[in-house]
Amino acid sequence: MSLDVYLHLPPSTRTEPVEKIYVREDGRTREVSREEWQQRFPGAELVTVVVEPLDEVFECNITHNLGPMAYEAGLYKWLWRPEEVGATHTRQLIEPLRKGLDLLQSDPERFQKFNPANGWGDYHGLVKFVSKYLEVCEKYPDAEITVSR
Repeated sequence: MSLDVYLHLPPSTRTEPVEKIYVREDGRTREVSREEWQQRFPGAELVTVVVEPLDEVFECNITHNLGPMAYEAGLYKWLWRPEEVGATHTRQLIEPLRKGLDLLQSDPERFQKFNPANGWGDYHGLVKFVSKYLEVCEKYPDAEITVSR
C-alpha cells in the first residue's frame, strides 16, 4: 500500500502546444531554433515535434509504513490527507512541508526510530520524498493536489 500524489496545473495556467526541433549530438538530445537548424543543415528537411501543454507536473508515491514518522514530524495530514486541512493547491503546502522537513533534518535519530521493521521505507526515503514534493510545490504553487491512499 502506498500514498500516491498527483499535482496538475489548473486549466487556466496551461500553455498551448508548441513545435520544437531537436538534434542528437555528443550522446545528448538538445533543442535548437529554426534558424540554427537552417544554418547547420541547409536544405535538409526539417522535422518538428509538437509538445503538448504541461498538465501533470508531479507524480510520486511513498509507502504507508512511513505514516507514523510523518505524523511525528507534523506532516501526516499535509501529505496523506490534505483535504482535511483544507489544502487544495500546492501553495498551501509550502510552509508545512518546509517546517516538517526542517524538523526531520534537525533530529535524524528521533525519526529513524520510526523506520519500519519490515524494511519497507525509511527515514532517508521520507526526507527525499518531502524534499522533492516541496521543490515541486515551490515551482508550481498553483498546481492542484490529488492523493490516492
